[in-house]
Amino acid sequence: MNTGSDEPGEVATADGETKTEGPLGSRAPEFIKARRALHLSWQVGVFVVGLAVVVAGVIMLPLPGPGWLVIFGGMAIWATEFVWAQLVLRWTKRKVTEATQRALDPKVRRRNIILTSVGLVIVGALGGVYLWKFGVQMPWNIQE
Repeated sequence: MNTGSDEPGEVATADGETKTEGPLGSRAPEFIKARRALHLSWQVGVFVVGLAVVVAGVIMLPLPGPGWLVIFGGMAIWATEFVWAQLVLRWTKRKVTEATQRALDPKVRRRNIILTSVGLVIVGALGGVYLWKFGVQMPWNIQE
C-alpha cells in the first residue's frame, strides 16, 4: 500500500483474499470541492462534528457507554474528509483483522478456554467461601 498517493491500495481480508481499497482524499460532493471557500467550510464542519463524536467517546471510556466504538465512529467521520484519518482507519482495520485471525487459531482458542475455565473456577470458589462464611447478605451489612 502506497500511503503517500491517492491511488487505491490492496488489503488482505480475513478469508485470505485481497480487495482493493478506495482512493485516499476528500469524499465531499464535486460542487463543494469546486469552490475553495465552500470546501474549507465543509472540512471545518466535518472536523468539528468528528471532534464532538471523538470527545463523546473519550468521555464514555470511564463512564458507561461504548467509548471505543464511538471514538472509531468519530474517526470514520474524519476519514470522509482527511487522508490522515483514512490511513489510521486502514491501519486499525488491518490490525483488527490480524488479531481476529490470531484469535481463531486453535491453539490460542484452547488456551483462552482453559484460562477462562480456571478463572471461573477461582471466582466460583471465592463466591462459595463468601457464602459459607457470611451467608446471603450484602458486604456492607456484615457485622464483625
